Amino acid sequence: MTTVGEILRLGTRLLQAASSPSARLDAEVLLGHVLGLRRVDLYAYPDRTLTPEEEAAYQTLLERRSRQEPVSYLRQQKEFYGLTFFVDRRVLIPRPETEVLVERTLTRAQEMGRADLVLADIGTGSGCIAVALAWHLPGARLYATDISPEALEVAGENVRRHGLLERVTLLHGDLCAPLPEAVDLLVSNPPYTVWETLPAGITAYEPRVALDGGADGLDIYRRLLPQVPSALKAGGHALLEVGDGQARAVFALVEQVCPQAARWTWPDDSGNERVVEFRP
Repeated sequence: MTTVGEILRLGTRLLQAASSPSARLDAEVLLGHVLGLRRVDLYAYPDRTLTPEEEAAYQTLLERRSRQEPVSYLRQQKEFYGLTFFVDRRVLIPRPETEVLVERTLTRAQEMGRADLVLADIGTGSGCIAVALAWHLPGARLYATDISPEALEVAGENVRRHGLLERVTLLHGDLCAPLPEAVDLLVSNPPYTVWETLPAGITAYEPRVALDGGADGLDIYRRLLPQVPSALKAGGHALLEVGDGQARAVFALVEQVCPQAARWTWPDDSGNERVVEFRP
């Protein structure tokens, strides 16, 4: 019988041979997932033996990871803004930099001074933004739209898991079109990458519709921004995540639609302008 210590060493070697820069961490996370243990517990019980079924399940995950499949898909979960979300290949994996969008939206909501705000998350994907906002704004109602029925299935599971079915409404359709009413705050993390520049570990697994922003990464902003003024209530704010170096270009698009808009940018932890905010 193979022990935890032995198979962890084997798993690390396999992933190192596949040129994984996080071989040891990935081996630990995947083994903990199979055994239902925290990473620290793997070292507390190195002589624990694996059943044949556990060993086979771990080997399968290692082989998939060696082909660059993301760990979040292998575990079918991802942590975001202090909450745990179900994810699979139907949706984009939540990124840490998107937490800035949630943080700034919560700050703006608090500054607006009302508990009964109405928000919209455009292109919700896994639902992580909408769920995080609803979780921290217990008096608010949220609409979450997406053009992908498959993504909305995942978002629906996350809304259900977090007990928010009464306050988060999922809507199928393109951008703002499905919204039944104007909202106080509109947020979006739209596709803003140039698909051809992304690494194979992303393009082989994550949905193109959630990532591909066209030749310059700005295609969705060009379609979304003209819809924003009519989607917002008077005094409402829009907050959009942008890619590295895109803030100025998105500001220019905002100015075309709303020349008099008040505008802000907010950085991520690396100092990159990550969120563009404006009030028409």
